[in-house]
Amino acid sequence: MKIFKNIQKIPGGLMIVPLFLGVLMNTFIPQILQVGGLTTAMFSSAGTNTTIAITLFCVGAQIDFRQAGEVLKRGTVLMLSKFLAGAVLGVGIAHLCGMSGIMGISAIAIVAAVTNSNAGLYMSLTSIYGDEKDLGAQSVLSINDGPFLTMLVFGATGLADVPVMALLAAIGPVLVGMILGNLDRDIAKFLQNGPTFMIPFFSFCLGAGISIKTLATGGLPGIMLGVLSAGVSGLFCILGDKFINRRPGYAGAAIASTAGNAAATPAMFAAAVPEMAPYVESATAQCACAVIVTLILIPLMTNWAVKKWGSAAEFEERKAAKTIGRAVEESA
Repeated sequence: MKIFKNIQKIPGGLMIVPLFLGVLMNTFIPQILQVGGLTTAMFSSAGTNTTIAITLFCVGAQIDFRQAGEVLKRGTVLMLSKFLAGAVLGVGIAHLCGMSGIMGISAIAIVAAVTNSNAGLYMSLTSIYGDEKDLGAQSVLSINDGPFLTMLVFGATGLADVPVMALLAAIGPVLVGMILGNLDRDIAKFLQNGPTFMIPFFSFCLGAGISIKTLATGGLPGIMLGVLSAGVSGLFCILGDKFINRRPGYAGAAIASTAGNAAATPAMFAAAVPEMAPYVESATAQCACAVIVTLILIPLMTNWAVKKWGSAAEFEERKAAKTIGRAVEESA
């Protein structure tokens, strides 16, 4: 049976299929997930935080402090652009409409979906249209994985009382991974496939905390969230890439997706800030839906950016042609 290959054919299948299986089991046979011991620890919502923490530890190990200046600049600009997109949109809606948000989409769902980015999709697209520095920038972009930036947005703006220790605890696994990965790059290499390997596990645990009724309500709002995430973060990131990085803009489009980690962010946020608990189920379902929507939209948006402003190779060709043209004019 080609189970794995068939799952991979589904957009975001590694996250969506296990999450949906968890939802089905929690809805129809929840008692199986509550037998106790290792089974409950691994296959119920009780395992969510642990599996996500392992994922973030592996992500942190890939962040290389020794990256060259251009790589660091590109990654930082894109990461901050995406963070600002989520902060401006989420905080604006929270102030205008409250934490319950707009059109059934809560503020926490908006910030979580917009600030997180799909690393695999970004690297896939930049490997086609970009260069090695775009790929290297992913080590910086890894900072937006997990709940840290979402918690920072709400804590810094006073929309939620986020304890400082909760912020430090949220980024703890990433920091430990960063330290170990930079002390020994063999550790980073060993953990390189960890985030992908862990996706089905934390996705199933997330699903095991959601009912099918809640998942169904995430449909239309989730689609709107995906379109909103792609549009707003795409705008911020393309502008940042073009006017600060002085690049064609394809990398800004490629990073405008919603990551699978975004679906885990509401639960982790609520674990630190209990007053967010009422929004967790709907936000998780909506973020999961947004992942699928952006998987479809972002390749189209990136292709549009390449057609309009060019790929990395075309950009370098134009730069070289301008340099030669100036040299000819000066010598004339």
